[in-house]
Amino acid sequence: MYIGIDLGTTGVKVILVDKDGNVINSVTENYELLTPKPLWTEQNPEIWYNSTLEALKNCIRGYEERIKALSFSGQMHGLVILDKDDRVIRPAILWNDQRTIVETNEINNSITVEKLILETGNIALTGFTAPKILWVKNNEFKNFKNIRKIMLPKDYLVYKLTNKFVTDVTDISGSLLFNVENKIYSQTILDFLGINIKQLPKVLESNEVIGFIDKTILEELNIKNDVKVIVGGGDQAIGAIGTGTVNDGDINISLGTSGVVFVASDKYSVDKKSFIHSFAHANNKYHLMGVTLAAAGSFKWWKESFLPNKSYNEIFDDLVKTDIDDSIYYLPYISGERSPINNPLAKGTFCGFTSIHKIENFSRAVIEGVVYSLRHCYEVIKGLNGHSNQIRITGGGSKNDHWCQMVADIFNIEVQKPRVTEGSSLGAAIMAMVGDGLYKNVTDACRDIVKVEKEFIPNEKNVLIYQKKYACYLQLYENIKPFFT
Repeated sequence: MYIGIDLGTTGVKVILVDKDGNVINSVTENYELLTPKPLWTEQNPEIWYNSTLEALKNCIRGYEERIKALSFSGQMHGLVILDKDDRVIRPAILWNDQRTIVETNEINNSITVEKLILETGNIALTGFTAPKILWVKNNEFKNFKNIRKIMLPKDYLVYKLTNKFVTDVTDISGSLLFNVENKIYSQTILDFLGINIKQLPKVLESNEVIGFIDKTILEELNIKNDVKVIVGGGDQAIGAIGTGTVNDGDINISLGTSGVVFVASDKYSVDKKSFIHSFAHANNKYHLMGVTLAAAGSFKWWKESFLPNKSYNEIFDDLVKTDIDDSIYYLPYISGERSPINNPLAKGTFCGFTSIHKIENFSRAVIEGVVYSLRHCYEVIKGLNGHSNQIRITGGGSKNDHWCQMVADIFNIEVQKPRVTEGSSLGAAIMAMVGDGLYKNVTDACRDIVKVEKEFIPNEKNVLIYQKKYACYLQLYENIKPFFT
């Protein structure tokens, strides 16, 4: 048996699979997202650890003697800092936190965008880890001086379970501390931030074995045998593994709290215009990635604010009855926006409604707006890595077939939904299998384990309508951008 642990933004999910990748059990423990100030997001890392232990206990009950290995997928870009006694210094600053606008500009202007691209393959963005470190230095200098270890969220779990201070190439790629092309830390960035390499974890490939779960934790979990721990990776790369997105040009779209367009690539490349992310992949290669900060997050906000008494499926059942050739547009920038506009000051916007419109018309606009934003990311990546004939889709939003069909229509590409839609936890389990030697490499494992459950073919009539609406969507942002201050 193998375990996949997915440390998410609102909860940790643990799955138990057999050697064929069949899910035997799945347990999720939820926790709160802290917002001490507008646009700030934090969490206590101890809550991650305690929730993970609880989920593990419940997931493996009855199978304790059959566990061989486990691995991780984790929310990216977060900042976890420990002192000399391994105590958490302050709550973790998360990936969607927008407090670092000043620090992001400071890094981009001082080091220069050109040198950042050369050093890391990416520019500084408010979500990345390096600006968060600089924010702590600028605003909480006492905390900064006490830092002995700098970690990403899933690496904190790894450290607590194994006492190994490590990370992996996919997760550290999103920190801006790392030269992605050469897979080494950037001394230029470390010097600018005033940190040293001793404060940073050792970097491994995602399928490398770290060691074993600590004996005391094994006892707590009632496990008698040693259990290998494989480092795993950032949620997007590991989620892509869970959908079989491993070959050059393969596309995965993740409809989670954020929305991600992920394109696997055999070669390293960078986007010097829109600054789409260039990161290492979990298959020892690379990928390009664009991020819409509020994808399912937009839909969650919409439901909780205006339709609290309806289920998500009921909202979809209503919205698909509306006219597709409608005039309402929604810009999904309720948390600012990352790719490809890179504007933390952007705001959510509805435009084009009249007195005849009802709540379901706005619901349609929300979903369309999210998919337009994802397509905007894809169009930039396509210019770097060519065209694909199919998309694998995963994440919570992919559970609704109407949303999957809308992606197929707006992208005009066939969409495939894997049998297991929560790709990150399955991807972590696959990494555990590869690390344990059950499979020679990630590609072989994905070929045998990842199965397609359903396909969505573009509707030609809808495609023509959406082509026109997408062009209007792009023009809308450009026209109202001056108002976002």
